[in-house]
Amino acid sequence: MSSALETYVAGLDPSAAPLVLALDAAIRAAHPEFVVAINYRMLMYSLGGDFHTWICAIGRTTKGVSLRFLFGVLLDDPHHKLRAGSSVLKTWDFALDDPVHAEAVSTYVAEAVAKYPTYKANAHQIQAAARAAATTPARRR
Repeated sequence: MSSALETYVAGLDPSAAPLVLALDAAIRAAHPEFVVAINYRMLMYSLGGDFHTWICAIGRTTKGVSLRFLFGVLLDDPHHKLRAGSSVLKTWDFALDDPVHAEAVSTYVAEAVAKYPTYKANAHQIQAAARAAATTPARRR
């Protein structure tokens, strides 16, 4: 267990620890080379220690645990699990008794890692497009 994970789990309500550990295992299965740290009370996973444009993060919520993707708007969401956060952030919420489907989590993480270069190269345009889409009223039929 990494020191960041160990520290994070030690600070959790024990009921959330199994979920966090299962999510961490699925994330690391998708990309074992992540640099992991605790930032903003979340367990963040980055490439090469770039926590400004992190890939995903695990955070505790009032009802469970969340798996956040910084640039989730770029993900395909084949299992329809992601809810909107900020303009580009997407979150997968887990209740404390929800099972973690490791293969599905790994698929989302692997896609986020694959799309990281696109996000890094085009972050401002992606953010502007996501903000514009969020503020544009839905067209009436």
